[in-house]
Amino acid sequence: MLSIPLGEDCGVEEFRAAARHCLARGVAPEDVHFSVGGTLPLFAEEAPLGVSTGDVRVPRGYANLVPKIVCHSEADRFALLYRLLWRIHRGERQVLDNPADPDAAKAQRYAKAVDKDIYRMQAYVRFAEREIDGARLFVAWHEPQHRMLRLAAPFFVDRFSNMDWLIATPIGTIAWQGGVLAFGPPAARPAEAGDAVLDDLWTAYFRATFNPARLRVKAMVAQMPKRHWATMPETALIPDMVRAAGARVAEMETTAPETPPRFAERLAERMASIPAQSGELLPLDALRKEIQSCRLCPLHGPATQAVPGEGAPEAEIMFVGEQPGDQEDLAGKPFVGPAGQVFERALLEAGIARQKTYVTNAVKHFKFEPRGKRRVHMKPSGGEVSKCRFWLDREISAVKPKLVVALGATAMLGLTGRPVPVTKARGQVIAADSFSILVTVHPSYLLRLPEKERAEAEYERFVKDLRKARDWCDAA
Repeated sequence: MLSIPLGEDCGVEEFRAAARHCLARGVAPEDVHFSVGGTLPLFAEEAPLGVSTGDVRVPRGYANLVPKIVCHSEADRFALLYRLLWRIHRGERQVLDNPADPDAAKAQRYAKAVDKDIYRMQAYVRFAEREIDGARLFVAWHEPQHRMLRLAAPFFVDRFSNMDWLIATPIGTIAWQGGVLAFGPPAARPAEAGDAVLDDLWTAYFRATFNPARLRVKAMVAQMPKRHWATMPETALIPDMVRAAGARVAEMETTAPETPPRFAERLAERMASIPAQSGELLPLDALRKEIQSCRLCPLHGPATQAVPGEGAPEAEIMFVGEQPGDQEDLAGKPFVGPAGQVFERALLEAGIARQKTYVTNAVKHFKFEPRGKRRVHMKPSGGEVSKCRFWLDREISAVKPKLVVALGATAMLGLTGRPVPVTKARGQVIAADSFSILVTVHPSYLLRLPEKERAEAEYERFVKDLRKARDWCDAA
C-alpha cells in the first residue's frame, strides 16, 4: 500500500497535487492511504510527492465539492475524494448526479455539513471590543466542527471591513488588521467575559425578535446547538422566555393589533391624483410599471412601493446598488437619501453626469425592521436577491450598457448570481455576457466609517473607481 503524507491543515492545492501524483502512477483507491499528521498504517510505503504535469479534467460539480470536503473533520475525506476522482477519470463522469451512489451521497453529506458549519460561524460569532497595545480590536471565540476558516473568512471581511478583528478557534485564528487578512495557529478558549455594551445589544435584539407563538424548542436547539451558547449572550434569556411563552401567547391573543403605517395609503392617494399618461409606453417605462406590480417575494408587503431604476434609456454606464432605503421607498426613486447624496457628489468629482447614466438596485423593495417610528435597513437575503434578478436582467437588456458598476457585494450577487468579495475584486473590470462589470463599494459604506481620515481616504478611492469607469467607457 502506498502512503501519501498530507499536512494537518491540508488545503485544496495540496490534495490536488497528491491526487494527481497517485493518478499518474495508476494507484487504485484501495492501494493508497492518505496519512494526515504523520500516522501510517502497518506495512505502508510512504511516497513523497513528485511533480505531476498531467492535466486532470473533472466535472464542475466535483471541483465545487473539493474545497468543502477537504475541510471536513472525518478522516476518510481524502480517500473519498480520490475514490470519486478515480471513478471520474475512468469514465464515470456523472457519478455525482446519482443520489443513490454511496460515494456521491457521502460527498454531498460532507459538503452540506461544512456549509452548515460555515453558516453557524457567520450567525453565532459575537465580537467583544478590547484594547490591545493601545489599539482597538474586536475579538471573538468560536468552536467549529470542521476546518473551514478559509471558506468562512470572506464573509467577515466583507461585513466588517471597517474594523480590526480577530476570531480565535481551537483549529486556528482569523485576523483582519489594517486591511490585511491573516490566518494563525489554534488558540485556547479565553476566560474573560464578553463586551457589556455589545451583549446588551444582542440580548435586546433577541428579545425583540423572539416569537412565543412559533416556539419549537427541539427545532431551536437543532438550529442553535448548545455548544455555541456559552459565547452567545442572548442565549441566557432562553430558559425564562420559554417558560413565559404560553402566557405571552395568551396576552397577544387578547391584545388589539397595532394600526399599520399609512405609507401605502398615502402613496395610493398621491397616485390617484396623477392623471393617466396617454400615448404608447417606451420599453423602459413599461418595465417600470411591471416592477411596480412585483409580488415575487414577501418584501412587497411592508414596503411603500417598488423602486425601479431611472436614467438615460441608452446609458453607457449603469450603476447597481443594493436596495432602496427609507427615503427612496417613499419617493419611488433610487439614490435620493444620504447615500445618494454621497453618490451624486462623487459622480460630479469623477466627471460623470448622472442624467447620462442609468441607476438601479439589485432588490427593488425596501427591506427594513421597524423600531418605533424608524425603519432600520436590513440586508436582503440571497433568495430575495435571486428573485429580483429577473428585473435586473431585464433592465440591463433594455438599456444595453457598455459597463455596469456594481456598488457593493449585493449588487455583484444580483449581477452574477454568486458572492464576490468586494475587497478582492474592487477596481477590477470583469467581463460578463454582453457587458462588463466594475466592482466598487456602496456609498453607504462611506457613511458608516467612524474615523474621519479613513472616511476621506475611502471616498477618494471611490471617486477614483468612478473615474476608472468613465475612462473605460471612453476607451471602449
